[in-house]
Amino acid sequence: MNKFIRVNMSSGEIEIQAVPNQYIGLGGRALTSSFVNDEVKPTCHPLGKNNKLIFAPGLLSGTSAPNSGRLSVGAKSPLTGTIKECNTGGVFSQQMAKMGIKALVIEGMPEDDKFYVIKVSMDNVAIEEAPVEILGGCGNYDAIAFLTEKHGKNVGIAIVGPAGEHRLPSANISFKDPEGNIRSAGRGGLGAVMGSKKVKAVILDDTGAGTVPIAEPEKFRAAAKVFANALLSHPVSGQGLAAYGTDVLVNILNEAGGLPSYNFTQGRIDHNDIISGETMNATITERGGDGKVSHGCHRGCIIKCSQWYPDKQGKYITSGFEYETIWALGADAGIKNLDLIAYADRAMDDIGVDSIEVSVAVATAMEGGLLPWGDGEAALDAIKQIAVPTPLGRILGGGCAVVGKVCGLYRTPVVKDQAIPAYDPRSVKGIGLTYATTPMGADHTAGYCVSGNILKVGGDLDPLKKDGQIEYARSMQIGTAAVDSTGMCLFVYFGIADSPEGYQALIDMINAQYGLSLTSGDVDKLGESVLKVERDFNKRAGFTNAHDRLPEFFEYEALPPHNQVWDFTPEEIDEVYNF
Repeated sequence: MNKFIRVNMSSGEIEIQAVPNQYIGLGGRALTSSFVNDEVKPTCHPLGKNNKLIFAPGLLSGTSAPNSGRLSVGAKSPLTGTIKECNTGGVFSQQMAKMGIKALVIEGMPEDDKFYVIKVSMDNVAIEEAPVEILGGCGNYDAIAFLTEKHGKNVGIAIVGPAGEHRLPSANISFKDPEGNIRSAGRGGLGAVMGSKKVKAVILDDTGAGTVPIAEPEKFRAAAKVFANALLSHPVSGQGLAAYGTDVLVNILNEAGGLPSYNFTQGRIDHNDIISGETMNATITERGGDGKVSHGCHRGCIIKCSQWYPDKQGKYITSGFEYETIWALGADAGIKNLDLIAYADRAMDDIGVDSIEVSVAVATAMEGGLLPWGDGEAALDAIKQIAVPTPLGRILGGGCAVVGKVCGLYRTPVVKDQAIPAYDPRSVKGIGLTYATTPMGADHTAGYCVSGNILKVGGDLDPLKKDGQIEYARSMQIGTAAVDSTGMCLFVYFGIADSPEGYQALIDMINAQYGLSLTSGDVDKLGESVLKVERDFNKRAGFTNAHDRLPEFFEYEALPPHNQVWDFTPEEIDEVYNF
């Protein structure tokens, strides 16, 4: 029987109940956003006692479905003030599903200043005082190693780093991956919410857990085979991402003139090869040692877009070395040293901050005169100060919007106070609509229009023109909300967008697992319902269509080399959510 676990940090009470009727049939983002909309006071302070933090595996999590190991985490965001669903890999989601845990909710906050660990096993949930060894500036790598030694090598771990303990708006929640390294629910500051509830870590011990029940096993296996073939036969999900990781996009976006550089003043750089996915592949291959060109962030991943990046001696530095982080530090901040960017990525994982938010904040700080342009050593030192935190560390840990205000800048690339990621909306107009309208604040993963605008997967729209972009952004956000509810990695889109058989196989797996007969229309309705729930929360929190706008400078600063501006009218932008 599926369980719905509530942990009240105010009273210390733990309630294990049957799944409430309104959440039966939901998973992942559909569940977290519905719960937040139902139970979190929209006008509450995100770091106060009335916010709630929820963890939920997807509908297919814990099964043998390829790439189904994603977890959704939800709350009201201290960075944006909006509803937030954050998505991560690691082992946590699959373990929750196998343990029969539909959701884990953390609510309330203790009156004392102690931090705690919540330990969940098959027959018990306990709140324990956090060991001093993992507090007071201890980084995530050492803390995860300590907790693994204490509780066993197979436990799942969700943890906040020093940034979460200090409740900084960029703080993330980090999760142990199969090798004991770090994956993150990165965006929106949910680590600060966890830290405000004085929860340092959540431990999952799935000893004794069985398998996730499948209503029709033969149909499930047949559909999974078709789905896997669709992913592996596609040139992006089956070849490009495995060879070069997401960093393959550096050269692609640079060529397209949509690579935001030097705080969004240019769309192209001349040192792109230094930080490209091709260079990363060659460097990892040459150095050997701990390096891995391709690696999965969770069990059952067959796309394997992650990697282990080593130093010159072949020793592991970081994994999940993503395009967005490399872009922000390498192009937006102008750092021409991939190793220094890797060390910065590791530091952000260790401190527990969103590497997009903080890296864009670094570039903004360079424009504001807090750091020298392109100085990787200074940037790394400043990032490490977030753990202390020094005044500079607090400013960077506060996120890009805070840096812009402190420095008196108008060119501050945020929407709803969340940093804009690695695609300039003037040259990739579809993604600009996603940035503007998603309930989450600027987030490329909420509707990845780069797919049809640049990669020509699932569509073919001229990225410099407005034609068709409104409808495309709408459909991408609806589809993404549905995929986020299944526990699937977002990158499965590449395999199913051009494959009707692959898309049907995804639906067939859900039907076979639960004994249902859903259609593609039902999946669309699920995605629409999720977005409507999220918009409802934001509306009740005080957000209007006027918040669904890009920063004004995009409208009058033309971006080289195409010299494009953001030219969608407010009325056109509002059409995205006309459903």
